[in-house]
Order: sequence, then C-alpha cells, then structure tokens
Amino acid sequence: MSAGPADVVAGSLGVFGGTFDPIHYAHLAVAQEAAEALGLERVLFVPAGQPPHKPDRIITSGVHRLAMVELAIAGNDRFAVDREELERDGPSYTVDTLEALEASRQAAGESVDLTLILSVEALLGLTTWREPRRVLELARLAVAPRDGYPAAGPAFMGEQFPDLTDRVVFLDGPRMRLSGSELRKRVAAGRTLRYLVPDAVAAYIDDHALYRNPRRNVES
Repeated sequence: MSAGPADVVAGSLGVFGGTFDPIHYAHLAVAQEAAEALGLERVLFVPAGQPPHKPDRIITSGVHRLAMVELAIAGNDRFAVDREELERDGPSYTVDTLEALEASRQAAGESVDLTLILSVEALLGLTTWREPRRVLELARLAVAPRDGYPAAGPAFMGEQFPDLTDRVVFLDGPRMRLSGSELRKRVAAGRTLRYLVPDAVAAYIDDHALYRNPRRNVES
C-alpha cells in the first residue's frame, strides 16, 4: 500500500521542464506524484524554448505548447506555468532556469527550496548537461521511473556525483508509457488522443491542426 501524501512544505517549489509537445497525462501524473510524495507547495511547468539536446528536432511553436500546458493544468491550484525559457534567447539550459528562479525568489524575500522533477532517462544523461554539479547544488532531483529505461538508484549517483547523493530522491511511480513522439505520430495518422491527453488539450490540437503535418505549426 502506498504511503499517504507528505505534509506540504511551505515555500517548496517543484520545477518540471520539457518540450511538452504535447503535454500528456503521464506528465501530469508525475508532477502530482512528486508534489504529494515530497510535499511540494507548487509545481512549476517550464516549457523549453530551444532544447539543447534536440537541436535537429522540429518543435511546435512555443505559443501552442504554452497554451496546451495552461489548458492541461487548469483547475489544479498546485500547478503553475513559467515562460522563462520561452522568452529567453538561445538554448534552454536547466542551470540558467534554476539560477533565475533562485534569484527571483531571493529578490522577493521568499525561501529557496527547489526540486527539479525529471525522468530516469534524463537523469542518466545528466553528465552531458551544462554544469550538472551546479544543477544539483541549486535543486534536489525527484526522479520518476520510465518504462524501457534501466532503473537508476544511489549507485548511479555514487559513481557520478559521490558527494551529492543526498540531492536525489527516487519516486516509486507512476509508470505510464506515453511519449510526445508517439502522440504526434497518432495525430499524423488520424488517430484519436482521447484518454491520452486532457480533453481540452485534444480539442486545442484539433482546432489548430497541430501534428497533422510534422513540418507545420513550427512558427505559427
């Protein structure tokens, strides 16, 4: 039986970045799990502007991705969205986002208690990020499992960052096999996204004819 939700820690902020192209139920479930398991007061969804690890991938306009995130999280007072990376020129480096959040909270006189929410897939590539040690200094990590990728536990951190193993928490779940690339392919093939994304997101995708042609909607 799963443990009950943790007490909410005042001022704690989860940071959940990604292309969200489109946002889907697995994203939302992971964010909710992190919030409940760690007592996060708020989870901030941060749509990427220009993902540095996906330089050749066609990415839907940030206007559309931001709108879909806003629709997906509507009604959950614990969730919010941040435009930081969409409004920043150049590649969207996580370390820059965390430093900006830390600075803004300090300037506002708020406590700085950041938790970066990511998948085990992302964790396994952490050493390729810009200033990974600085990332771990700025925020602890909440790592969600992902089917198809090996489990990464304390041993991984012990090998790569032996002095920072206490900066990572491994979530038990949820295990939902969804990916944006699979959903985009479904739309291109004329398949429905019902029960895979929130209804409002599915309607937005349909209304704006997203993903029907992989090279459309990049700048629109």
